[in-house]
This record gives sequence, structure tokens and C-alpha cells, in this order.
Amino acid sequence: MSRVLIITPADRSSRSGNRVTANRWVTMLRAIGHQVSVAQTFRRQKCDVMIAMHAKHSSAAVAEIGLHSPETPVILMLTGTDLYRDIHRSAMAMWTVESADRLVALQDRGGDSLPPLALEKLRVIYQSAERPAKSLLPLADVFEVCVAGHLRAVKDPFRAEMASRQLPPESQIRIVHVGDALTPAMRQKATHAVANNPRYRWLGSQTRARTRQLIGRSRVVVISSKMEGGANVIAEALVAGTSVLASRISGNVGMLGDDYSGYFELGNTSQLCKLLERLENEDTFRRELHRQCKARAALFAPSTEIAALRRLLSEIGIR
Repeated sequence: MSRVLIITPADRSSRSGNRVTANRWVTMLRAIGHQVSVAQTFRRQKCDVMIAMHAKHSSAAVAEIGLHSPETPVILMLTGTDLYRDIHRSAMAMWTVESADRLVALQDRGGDSLPPLALEKLRVIYQSAERPAKSLLPLADVFEVCVAGHLRAVKDPFRAEMASRQLPPESQIRIVHVGDALTPAMRQKATHAVANNPRYRWLGSQTRARTRQLIGRSRVVVISSKMEGGANVIAEALVAGTSVLASRISGNVGMLGDDYSGYFELGNTSQLCKLLERLENEDTFRRELHRQCKARAALFAPSTEIAALRRLLSEIGIR
């Protein structure tokens, strides 16, 4: 049994992607026989391997273990802010990338942002998802569109709501948004949208099980983010058999593939509206998106993720 220390800047109560990923890896690593602990900082805990999440915010921990236990290998899990912001602005973040023994990206376009010398250390491990324990049938009286994610500016959370305002009166599309408002301004904006747009419902924070059910019940999920390291909601949708419309950003393309037919340009409300209309009205387009999503779904099977994690640990001598 090896001792694995996961370093994440997010505290135990956080609902951030970093903490969600850390918790998932704890479960998987324990399932394959390792002893796992999670901390926000390195205090000379005994470990056989450190897994650091977030290059910039975990740089102090990586520096400390390098000083006090230089023989301990370090795996760095790269977040969206690492790949698409921090390594281009922060010498500290880039130093962490260069110091790690292995790098992990959650989608296959993650290497596009890395310097050539870092690519040989990079491994892609797709975050897996499981089908909802209880499936719900699609609603018969509306064409339900799900947006799943907390209300943060980086998620461009109201793009689908804005697109729904441009739909023709006869459209049956309804936007159902799951996720907490993390600031008073976002809460006010969501409340205003509910009051002024009859096509928009905001459910606030829901349990993970309930969110999975809503994703599975919906006709399509919209991911409109400005930046993503590897959106788990895409995996949840594909495994549930729900198609996706996504902003054409590197993190989404790395999950869905270069030739996917359901992209709209970042921030382009009219393009998203047209895609929604096509999905509602064109059987051929619906079938094409469903076929493409089904072809990608196997990438996000739990067995695939665990096998990739085992290979990664084996590379650095952890059995």
C-alpha cells in the first residue's frame, strides 16, 4: 500500500472543480489499494507520491517537498486556469510545470498550451462519469435544455438564457439551470432572468444525484464556458446519452473532438440560438449529434479512468 498525498487549494467545503476532482481521485485511489490523504498545504507529511492540483496555487507545496523529500515524485494535475491563463502569466506556475515528474490534463487539447519540453511528461486522463441511478424520461410538453454549473463569470452562465430570448414564439424550448449563485450580483441577475424570461428556470444548487437526473432527462446540455480544463458536465451528459452544445474553446474541443457538430463561437448568442432551433426542429441534426456523443462516451467510463490512473502511478514506481 502506497501513501498518496493530494494537495488542492480548495478547502473541504468547496464546490470547486479542483475539490470535486480531488475527492473523486481519493475514491479511486483507495479503491485500488492506496492510502490517501488530502491537504491544502505540505507540512512534511509522509507520502510516496504527491498529486498537486493547480500549478500556481500548489507551487509552495511542490517547492517544500522538493526541499525536504526530493526523492518523492510529484504529479501535477493541470486545471483550466493553469493551461489557459496562469502558465502564460505566472513564473511560479510555469516553474511547477517544469518541476513535476508527470503532468495530467483532463482532455486531449491540454498539451496545446504547454512548452514542447513538458509534453513528454503529459498524460491525458479523462474524468469518468456514471449513468444516473434512476433515469427520468424527457418531458413531453417542453424541449428541455439543461445548463449545469455554478453561476460564475468564467462560465458565461446566462448565454443559453440569452439565446432563448431570440427563439420564435412557437418554440417549446425551456432552459433549466442548475447551480448556485456564488456572488450577490449573480443571484440578482438570475432572479431577474427568471422574472423576465418565461423560458428560463433557475433551480439553484442541487444534489449531485438530482443534477445527474436532470442532465439525463434533458434533450441537450449547454456548456458556454470561456475557460475549461475538462468539464465534467460533458462527461455526465455523454454517459447519460444527452447531447451537448458547447462553446468552441480548447477545453471543450479536447473533450468532444475537432469535428463535433455542436459548437458555437464563444459568446455568440445568435449561433447558439440557431443550434437550439435546429435541435428542436431537425431530426437529422439531432441524430447526428447523438451519434457523435455516443462515439465519445466510452472515453469517460470509470474503468477507463482507473486504468489510466494505474498506468500513471506505475510509470513513477507506485504499485
